[in-house]
Amino acid sequence: MKIYVTGLGVVSGIGIGVSENMEALRQGKHGIGKVTLFPTALDVPVSEVKRSNEELKQLLSIPSQQTISRTALLGMVAAKEALEDAKLKLLLSRSSQQPLRIGFISATSVGGMDLSEHFYESFKENPARGRLREVISHDCGASTEQIASYLGISDFITTISTACSSAANAIMLGARMIKHGQLDAVVVGGTDALCRFTLNGFNSLMILDKAHCRPFDRSRTGLNLGEGAGYLVLQSESSLQRTPYCELSGYANTNEAYHQTGSSPEGDGAFLSMSEAIASSGISPEEIDYINVHGTGTPGNDASEGMALRRIFGKHVPPFSSVKAFIGHTLGASEGIEAVYSVLSIYKGMIYPNLNFTDAMPETELIPETSFREGVSVRHVLSNSFGFGGNDSSLLFSATNMRQQTNL
Repeated sequence: MKIYVTGLGVVSGIGIGVSENMEALRQGKHGIGKVTLFPTALDVPVSEVKRSNEELKQLLSIPSQQTISRTALLGMVAAKEALEDAKLKLLLSRSSQQPLRIGFISATSVGGMDLSEHFYESFKENPARGRLREVISHDCGASTEQIASYLGISDFITTISTACSSAANAIMLGARMIKHGQLDAVVVGGTDALCRFTLNGFNSLMILDKAHCRPFDRSRTGLNLGEGAGYLVLQSESSLQRTPYCELSGYANTNEAYHQTGSSPEGDGAFLSMSEAIASSGISPEEIDYINVHGTGTPGNDASEGMALRRIFGKHVPPFSSVKAFIGHTLGASEGIEAVYSVLSIYKGMIYPNLNFTDAMPETELIPETSFREGVSVRHVLSNSFGFGGNDSSLLFSATNMRQQTNL
């Protein structure tokens, strides 16, 4: 059974919605800047969504007094756009007896930590103080439940949290559920907001760059954190409401288990996830037109991923780039956002630039794309997402020959 992508929604440090994100990528405008969302002693750049929580609530028509984590708010914006783009929002609003079984699978690492931090500021001063409504949303599943409720989805709801590969794994689970006849359509992706816990946590790992990150560059020293949300709508052919963007033709998740936070120098996990994703699609490596690499900008990740690329493609590595110098590393949301970009790469014939690249890594001598390209033929895109503990995932998106709209 083929799995089609029919809806896209995204919010990131470079824009609200697909159009703003695409225009920023086209113009080479990144979202990296100083932390403004909360006080911190750390002087490191991040990519913040340029809207306050109050502005996001207004955008969503949610009462200002309602307590909702920033993670959930960002997810609501992106998931709503995806659902409406697939023309499923109208279907949900028409009748509770709608014939499609629609699910929601959301990924996150941060969950409601931003609200928990507010709670503990008061609680530390006086254990009798602090608003308990701010800790109810702490766990990862709370944001998923809130977003699903906002969308009106109730057939199936679950949460994936596998660090930085979370959204990719949410997309895979959704595809498998459709293939096994458990759902007709599913909104899949991830959302994460910046908070002090993650900023300080990554700082303790000593992998934050104090300047704008430089993925795959010889001088790279670390990553920039970001926030945002990205969702796809996946559907079976029989449930389509519109002509699909493309097909999710292959995917794989592997566990390298080399180190708690690092990747093997040989790139074993990345090699396996990419190889298995390509094999599951039935195409050959030579047919891939573009690779959206994980490309965090840390010395270990980029060297490891580069070695894996060389092992698979040899001297003929397809055009590739990392978009993390645009949007930062958005953790559990990263592959949700980057899957949207990958789908649009096929649909619009675009290849994105790898910002800040100057010199190739001596280990691989790989040179990423450094300029925005449009109007090119892109039929197959491989998108990588690698998480802590070696939980590595790769998705393969392919163009479809379907031209006529299908209706129920």
